Amino acid sequence: MNSVERLTALEGVLGYTFNNRDLAVSALTHPSAAEGKGVQASYERLEFLGDAVLGDIVAREVFERFPDMDEGRLTDLKIALVEGKMLSARAEELGLKDLILFGESELGTLGRGLRHALEDVFEAIVGALYMDGGYDVAHDFVCRVLDPYMVPEQIERSMNPKTRLQEILQSGRTRTTPTYRLESEDGPAHQRVFTSVALCGDFVVGRGTGSSKKESEGAAAADAIARIEDAHGIVRPIV
Repeated sequence: MNSVERLTALEGVLGYTFNNRDLAVSALTHPSAAEGKGVQASYERLEFLGDAVLGDIVAREVFERFPDMDEGRLTDLKIALVEGKMLSARAEELGLKDLILFGESELGTLGRGLRHALEDVFEAIVGALYMDGGYDVAHDFVCRVLDPYMVPEQIERSMNPKTRLQEILQSGRTRTTPTYRLESEDGPAHQRVFTSVALCGDFVVGRGTGSSKKESEGAAAADAIARIEDAHGIVRPIV
């Protein structure tokens, strides 16, 4: 896909036609594809601007939408809406993964770097829209994409599973802080698979696997949360 095709596809996704098409091309260009071309050739500068504009838009939106929400909750909701996981997921839903221009040096590492690139491109696009069409254009895009997630429940949805499980257990009848135990470590050295369990007291309430101990603990916490929610808040041990 050449630059013109990428730009046309991007404008179709955004429903917006750029006056300065160089901004749009830069917003889709990974630094690895802009080596030796100057700082404006990649999305890095636009990402810097877009990060600030995005934060402003989201802060104003949640402030106006939830007049009874205190500062702490407003902050938590804003963080949930602008965190990398949220932005990369929305960027992938928009089809931006197929529009990013990577350099040859980066193509072999996309499994590790793609999510970060999607986050950066989302912010860069916000910056490009702001520079090309002004605040209202950037605002309309951000609200269109993030509107379904601008709800108080998003705070809990985006919370780290281990933190969320701790809140659930400490606020319930058990008043217990969850602990974790590594059950097994399998696979070759370069591709280890860890299995951990989450415990409420002496009872196993969740089990999960991951490529690291930390990841497996998070998966175990998420499993425990799902089980507790399915049991309508009752903590039940698993076999």
